[in-house]
Amino acid sequence: MDAYLLFLIIAVATVMSPGPGVLLTLTNAIRFGVRGAIGGMLGLAVGAFIVAGVSATGLGLLLATSAVAFTAIKFIGAAYLIYLGIKLWRSPATPIELSRRNRISLFRQFIEGLSLQLTNPKVVFFFLSILPQFVDYRAGHFQQFALLVVTYSCVLMIVHLLYACLARTTRRWLASDKGGRLVNRLGGGTFICFGLGLAATSR
Repeated sequence: MDAYLLFLIIAVATVMSPGPGVLLTLTNAIRFGVRGAIGGMLGLAVGAFIVAGVSATGLGLLLATSAVAFTAIKFIGAAYLIYLGIKLWRSPATPIELSRRNRISLFRQFIEGLSLQLTNPKVVFFFLSILPQFVDYRAGHFQQFALLVVTYSCVLMIVHLLYACLARTTRRWLASDKGGRLVNRLGGGTFICFGLGLAATSR
């Protein structure tokens, strides 16, 4: 499979970027601790599997037979990464509630994370436009899709566990304007760089 390392880096950058999923994990970890955030993380990971399954049915066949469609999707994906990077760079810090409340059930957190992921435009667009470009459709593309999706889900769990641990030790800094702005600038700059790199890649 071509450019697996590039896919891995883009997946890490995508998962790490501030968004609804990261905010959910940070908030749950601040309120309930690392163990209390596991349910939401699992929901996010399963949601990624579902969105990826939809992208693999039909879209892969189109990209396998049409160079024009592949090129169009590539530039749409690159443009989206650059747009997301600029948006993150310019966005204000996202406030995180520091107050505590009673622990909610693992199942409720799972459903919360699942529904959030299924309606997250960043994840939907990632699997519909960016992931297919790292698949060789001339041989075993469904197996390659499976590998990339498992990779993405593992990255999601690892990164969100790190975020949860970080949230417990730096809870007040993450909730500050300065901390939130720094996270946004790092994520935004990363997306812009990889959007430009994606546009320059060939099939």
